[in-house]
Amino acid sequence: MDVIEIFKVIILGIVEGITEWLPVSSTGHMYLMDEFWPLALRDNFKELFFVVIQFGAILAVIVTFWNNLCPIGIKKGLTLKKDVCALWLKVAVACIPTAVLGFLLDDFLEKYLYNGVVIALMLVGYGVAFILVENWNKHRLPRIRSVSEIDYKTAIAFGLFQSLAMIPGTSRSGATIVGALLIGVSRSTAAEFTFFLAIPTMFGASLLKLVKFFLAGNSLFGGEVTALFIGMAVAFAVSLLAIHFLMNFVKKHNFKIFGWYRIALGVAVLILFWLY
Repeated sequence: MDVIEIFKVIILGIVEGITEWLPVSSTGHMYLMDEFWPLALRDNFKELFFVVIQFGAILAVIVTFWNNLCPIGIKKGLTLKKDVCALWLKVAVACIPTAVLGFLLDDFLEKYLYNGVVIALMLVGYGVAFILVENWNKHRLPRIRSVSEIDYKTAIAFGLFQSLAMIPGTSRSGATIVGALLIGVSRSTAAEFTFFLAIPTMFGASLLKLVKFFLAGNSLFGGEVTALFIGMAVAFAVSLLAIHFLMNFVKKHNFKIFGWYRIALGVAVLILFWLY
């Protein structure tokens, strides 16, 4: 890989680290960037790269929320934290819709929907949704204010909303947060559970993409392995900052600013595709 391609990989890692956790669609941003400033790598590897780079972002969640996520306690000898085990069961239940639909529809979605126009339309559509939901939600009090209050019914609802994010440009965090606000979950709780839900979801998506890549008879070359590790390392470092930012942001602000950003970006992309 030459210096320019390494620089592109670093930029993509930064984009992934920021946009994976903010509700603006990481996949959409990376595919749009590749439309206008493409990586000079094989197309089938780029499809793999845009998904597997998420491993870095997953690791950032695990590091940030380790105390909330580790089911083993060591203060008075090895003990099992029942509340954490219950949390993981709810996360597992919430992953079912995306796991089933992702397995069935992955190839179809990749073939027909991974393009700039669909991404732009989803950016605009969910941007409008954020603004409308926040306006409607303005004077409502959330009925669920902490992750511990989430029951299995609510976990399934999270999972159904998350499955909408299989359409590129939707944003996994965006879909789940909009849905969570609709059913009465507080912003901070919605964001936190979305982070937890991302761990098995993104790990599963990355693993599925790797398996399909190698089963198709592909192999990784030296420069491609380098690109993956650089991308994941940058995504990890930037994700640590993005997660911290979002958790502080939602304590004092709503998500309207992300809605307006999505609309502006989506419209700009549609205009560029129309002109060129």
